[in-house]
Amino acid sequence: MNDSDVRRETLAVTHGERGQAPAPGVEDVVVPVHLSSTYSVPSIDPDADLETLDPDAGEYLYSRLSNPTRNALEHRLAALEGADHALAFVSGTAAIAATMTAVVRPGDHIVAFEDLYGGTKTMLTRLFADRLNVDVSFVDATDPENVAAAMREETALVWMETPTNPLMHLCDIEAIAAIADEGDAVFGVDNTFLSPQFQTPLSLGADVVVHSTTKYLNGHSDSIGGAVVTDREDVLEELTFLQRVGMGSMLSPFDSYLTLRGIKTLPLRMRQHETNAMEIAEFLDSHEAVTRVLYPGLESHPQHDLAARQQSGFGGVLSFELDTDLDGTAEFLGALREFPLAVSLGGVESLIEHPATMTHSPLSQTERDALGISDSLLRLSVGVEHVDDLRSDLASALSVL
Repeated sequence: MNDSDVRRETLAVTHGERGQAPAPGVEDVVVPVHLSSTYSVPSIDPDADLETLDPDAGEYLYSRLSNPTRNALEHRLAALEGADHALAFVSGTAAIAATMTAVVRPGDHIVAFEDLYGGTKTMLTRLFADRLNVDVSFVDATDPENVAAAMREETALVWMETPTNPLMHLCDIEAIAAIADEGDAVFGVDNTFLSPQFQTPLSLGADVVVHSTTKYLNGHSDSIGGAVVTDREDVLEELTFLQRVGMGSMLSPFDSYLTLRGIKTLPLRMRQHETNAMEIAEFLDSHEAVTRVLYPGLESHPQHDLAARQQSGFGGVLSFELDTDLDGTAEFLGALREFPLAVSLGGVESLIEHPATMTHSPLSQTERDALGISDSLLRLSVGVEHVDDLRSDLASALSVL
C-alpha cells in the first residue's frame, strides 16, 4: 500500500520506523535513540553540501545536521499531516520562529490572528516588529474579510491558530487560504490544539503547519519539542538551513524518541481527551457559578458549525469563566485536587491554567481586556482520567464560591 492508503492510526504506530536497520541483520521494531554526536565517513567529498545531506540515503555526518532518530520522527510527522516534509525543532517556539524567519524579510508585512498564544504574539511584536523591521497587523480572523482587508502588497505571511489559546476562536482555513494565495503570501497554521488527528490544515489549503510537539503529539508532559510540516519546497529549503545551520535548533535524539513513542497512542488519546472534554464542558455549562464555557464542541459555541466542517473532532481543551473575582478564582483553584495549576496542555493528565497571570501575563492589562481574558478566565486541558473523578473534583471546588 502507498502511504496515502494507510490510515492515520497505522501511520501513528509504524511509519518512519520500519526499514531503519541500525546494523546488518538487526531490525529493531522500535527505532533506538541514536545518541552519537558525530559519524565516521568513508572518504573526503569536496562536493558535499551540509545543508542537503540526505539521511534517507544514509548521509550522516553530525547530529545537528541529521540524526536517524530525528529522521524517523520527521517522516512520521509529515505522514500524519499528509505532507512530504517535516522538520523537528527544539521547541514549538523555535519552530514558529524558524518558520517566520524563513518566510519574511525586513520591510515585509505579516497578518496574524489577534488572539494568538501570548508567546507567539510577543515574538511578533518584540522580535519581528521591534527589531527586524517587519510590520505586523493583528486582526479578528473569525471573519475572513478582516484578513482580506489587512492584506497588502508587501504581505509575506498570514499566521493563524485555530482554535486559539485560550479563547477557542476559530478561523475558516479554506477561506483564508484563498485570501493568502491571492495575495501571494505564505499561509501558516498552528495546529497544536487539535493535532493531525482532528485537523489537517494542509488539506484545507495551508502552506505550512506548526506544532508544539510538547503537547498532544508527545502526550506525556516529559519532552519539549516543535515541528514544521510543509510541501512547499521554497519554504523547506529555508527551514532546513535554519534548523541545521542558521539557528541549529534541531530536536535532540532523546526527545525525538520520546515523541515517536508518544505518537503511537495519539489516536487513542485524542478520542478519550475529546470524550472527557465534552462531558466536562456540558457540566460546566450548566453550573450556576460559571458564566461562560468556550468549547467548539458545544452547539452554543458561535463557530460550532465551522468546527464541525473543518475538524474531525473538537479536542481536549476548553476555557471557562467563573462568576467571581481574582480572589475567588484563587480560592477555587486551591480547592482542586485532580487539576494541577500548571502551564502547557495535551498530556494524559488534566491541568488547569490561569491565562491572565500565566500564559498571557506578558500582555498588558489593556491588551488582555481587549481580548476578553479576564481575571476569572481559566483554561482546562482535560486528560484521560475517569471523567467522573474529574467532574466530582470540579463540582467540589465550585462549591466554595
